[in-house]
Amino acid sequence: MYGDDIHLWLHHIRAERLRDEAREASRPRRRSRPARARALRARVGWTLVEVGLRLATPRLPQSGLTARFDH
Repeated sequence: MYGDDIHLWLHHIRAERLRDEAREASRPRRRSRPARARALRARVGWTLVEVGLRLATPRLPQSGLTARFDH
């Protein structure tokens, strides 16, 4: 019949568009962060570095007066 070919072509066109849409959705997107979020991330990162350095640095032996108050 006359309409069968049109239906098949419409099906192919729709399937191709869906494949393109799925391919586009599966691509990873790089979203830029707002400036405030970048600044916060940098501050938190440097704070973690500072805490890590404090934990990794051996403590110096304490002198007499302060050593008594640590207990």
